[in-house]
Amino acid sequence: MASARAPLRERLAGLLAVLEAGLVERRQVLRASLLAALAGEHSLLIGPPGTAKSALARRIHLAFRDARYFERLLTRFTVPEELFGPLSIRALEEDRYERHVAGFLPDAAVAFIDEVFKANSAILNALLTLLNEREFDNGAGRLRCPLISVVGATNQVPEDEVAEAFFDRFLLRLTVAPVSAEGFRWLLGEDRPGSPEVLAPPSGLQLDEADRAALAQAAAACALPAAVLDRLGELRAWLAGRGVYVSDRRWVKLAHLLRVAAASEGRAAASEWDLGLAPCCVAADEPTRLAVADWLAARLGIREVWSPPRITRVVEAFEAQLATEREARDLDYDERGRLRFSAIDPVATQAGELAGSIGDAKGGAAALRMSAARMRRYGSLHIGARTAQLDGVLARLAAYRGELGAQRATLEAWADQALWADPAFVACARSGLDAVDAVLAGLEVRARSARAGFEALPRLEQAGAAPAPVEHDPLRE
Repeated sequence: MASARAPLRERLAGLLAVLEAGLVERRQVLRASLLAALAGEHSLLIGPPGTAKSALARRIHLAFRDARYFERLLTRFTVPEELFGPLSIRALEEDRYERHVAGFLPDAAVAFIDEVFKANSAILNALLTLLNEREFDNGAGRLRCPLISVVGATNQVPEDEVAEAFFDRFLLRLTVAPVSAEGFRWLLGEDRPGSPEVLAPPSGLQLDEADRAALAQAAAACALPAAVLDRLGELRAWLAGRGVYVSDRRWVKLAHLLRVAAASEGRAAASEWDLGLAPCCVAADEPTRLAVADWLAARLGIREVWSPPRITRVVEAFEAQLATEREARDLDYDERGRLRFSAIDPVATQAGELAGSIGDAKGGAAALRMSAARMRRYGSLHIGARTAQLDGVLARLAAYRGELGAQRATLEAWADQALWADPAFVACARSGLDAVDAVLAGLEVRARSARAGFEALPRLEQAGAAPAPVEHDPLRE
């Protein structure tokens, strides 16, 4: 019985290890396609011929026990009978228009449709209902289909109304590129993985209907935290600002995919890092997908209140104030409180240099003049107020870096146990957090330098008065 078997996450890890055997640089595409199937969604593989797209679909089929498989290559000459089954002669004799669907797409649990956009509009329209509602109109009745997931494949996506509607039925759009130079050597070398075909996994690892029902129930109870919802809202606004339209239906399906990803790993709530799945769901092409991935990696785990631009403005405010106070000068008074005058030595003093440069034939340069202004001095209350305010900034910076460290630990813990994480996205997110930490560390050094600068200001013997605080952007918890 399913209840006596290993936990789902453990079985999924073993299942993925079997399904990935023999594949070169296709790990993430396979995992994303399997996750789509677990969520009851469809995936579209976009890439040139000969990049193992059909092999990936066959492996997805092997993940499910007793699942019927259907595969077909579409062309502009494809007729409905090739997909939906031949017409029933007996039904025609009885004035009914019905098909024999056994062994065809309406009877399949997992299907691979190659060159999905090359069929005519009549076939594509019929597929729309089948993919979305899992139903097929057969004569006067409508059949409920056992379809779990369709894996489609195409070299390119055409731009027309029917194709756009059909394209929207595939939640995950996954680019399948030829292997890299390193992968190419592995593909052809002595240690090559061999045939892209794979034997069926052990039945103890395969998923049955009870497993899928239990996962659906767990996903329905899985929470989407406020941080995840906020980030999705920000992403939606950002895409809209770039003129990228994403339907409400697709956002709902993405939220469900996040819940399934979390539930399949035994978590009760989705993580902000699960949003690494979003780019291939909301982007219609590879450049947009990369832009979305970069946007997310630069923001996930980073709170707006401690974003580098905000903290930089704060530190710059203190640096500007320090520069002002260092350059400030006061009139020079003697011990009796009178303005200090002196005969100017044209060679020895700056004021003398000025007198000498002005000069006159009547000896005016030798007249008594008011001395040059001296550097302003500050009382202990003034300097204490400045350093105390900077101590508050430094404490807040330390707290921000502590939060950032906790986010980095969260990312690493999530990546260690995640089944569906894209390693490239994890590396990008890690680099983003490291970059922010480096900026905050640099600002911390600058803030300490400013504090030392205030401490070194010329001092009055008297305590003096406390100044107004340096104005800057608010630092919040």
